Amino acid sequence: MDWEFLEKQPPWGRLLAIFAFLTSICFAANATGAAQGQPAHHEHAEHEGMRMPMDAPMDAATQAKLQAKILLDKKESEFNHHLAGLLVAVAGVFILFQSNLAARWPAVKLVWPACFLLAGIFVLVWSDTELWPFGNRQWLEALKNNREVLQHKMFAVLLIMLGTIEWKKARGALNAAWSNWVFPSVAVIGSLLLIFHHHEGGMVGEHHMETMQRIQAQHMSYLMCGLGIGLANGLSELRPRSAGIFRKIWPTLMILLGILLMFYKE
Repeated sequence: MDWEFLEKQPPWGRLLAIFAFLTSICFAANATGAAQGQPAHHEHAEHEGMRMPMDAPMDAATQAKLQAKILLDKKESEFNHHLAGLLVAVAGVFILFQSNLAARWPAVKLVWPACFLLAGIFVLVWSDTELWPFGNRQWLEALKNNREVLQHKMFAVLLIMLGTIEWKKARGALNAAWSNWVFPSVAVIGSLLLIFHHHEGGMVGEHHMETMQRIQAQHMSYLMCGLGIGLANGLSELRPRSAGIFRKIWPTLMILLGILLMFYKE
């Protein structure tokens, strides 16, 4: 996006340009999702194997081992969401009360960017423990054949990028006009990616259909919060007269998003 061109436009022209830009990203992501909609052969076989308890008899030892693996994956996924939610909620609280706290402790301005950096690093390294160095699966192979892994790492990159830029802004090292549009853009892009996000762990088990519906419903609530955060943050930059209320709305929505993530259940 040409930021110099954007800065020359009136407020609603900026919104239209940003909307067009984000819409193009959404269509690109949709095309990618459609292209990857059919799982790789070995991944399909793996899923079929995980459904075997419902379709074919298994010996007790194999059944117990499979159930233990499913439970472990479920606990890992829930913990990842809960920790990310805690960091998002903490960031939202510090943003909401930053003007009061920073007067006494200037370093408070760095807390919420640090929360995003920590969340991004955690998701990048620990979100998929079947990958090296925790597991035997190689990163490149997983990124190519597993859309869930690819999306996790995309979320991680967005969080790290956002945390880095906001850290520099808080320290006064970055004052460019374009940097004010990174947060709302990332919030909207990350939210739109949730449309194509799925959890393989929800595809197994006796009640896998109900589980998938619950997971999708929860992710839709995250999507709505994320879009609200991005919109309110962007409007706080575009509408100076009402900026005060929007500057309260978007961190409040961040706190809500964090709480929703902390209560995530598969």
